[in-house]
Amino acid sequence: MKERPILFSGAMVRAILEGRKTVTRRVVKPQYLEGPWSVRPATAPRHARHSHDWWLPTGSQPYAALPPCPFGQVGDRLWVRESWQDVHPVQVGEGRYAQPGRAGIPGPPGVTYQTIYRADGPYPLVYHCHGHPYRCLQPDPAHLATPAEGGYTGWTPSIHMPRWASRILLEVTAVRVERLQAISRADIRAEGLVCPPELASDDVSPNYRDWYPAAFRRLWESTGGDWAGNPWVWVVEFRRVTP
Repeated sequence: MKERPILFSGAMVRAILEGRKTVTRRVVKPQYLEGPWSVRPATAPRHARHSHDWWLPTGSQPYAALPPCPFGQVGDRLWVRESWQDVHPVQVGEGRYAQPGRAGIPGPPGVTYQTIYRADGPYPLVYHCHGHPYRCLQPDPAHLATPAEGGYTGWTPSIHMPRWASRILLEVTAVRVERLQAISRADIRAEGLVCPPELASDDVSPNYRDWYPAAFRRLWESTGGDWAGNPWVWVVEFRRVTP
């Protein structure tokens, strides 16, 4: 079993945490899967034990090999990278998810920063003074003669998240290859998209039949993906291990 990082946007992180997202699609690179068999889905033989044991059936040759899946094989794990930041504990509001971060302000008493995640809400406002390490969420005249908003108020991009800061671990349950536009409405729901209730009926037009493919296309193109090119994609199904 191997662990690999995988990036998700804030919306997709929320979908994973809510149990709505159980699959992700990523472009196969390079896109050289062409030939008379290119309209057929890829299959894995029963004896396949490695990601490079994927094959595409051909007409003249028994099989044509696919490149190894960069997201592993069944049983491997993916740790999620998302936008995050270490903050002073006072900045972690009630009900917000956080976990211990790096050692922060030396003591006594010492302060251990908390790791928070952009998908859970906006960056918490903090006021501080030169009487470090005093901080508060609201101006406090008893401690701050001239309270001022301060401190870092940005997020660390997901690409820079180290393993220790990740809160979500996924286990790969299935891997396959297909054309992007082969996705069905059920597949789109498994990608985490939910149709608005007012469109979930056959008695209205447009309805869910139109909404799902249009919504997934917008999602795909929002990250720079090429929908019209209909590329081959890895379809990686997973289940959440933590939290």
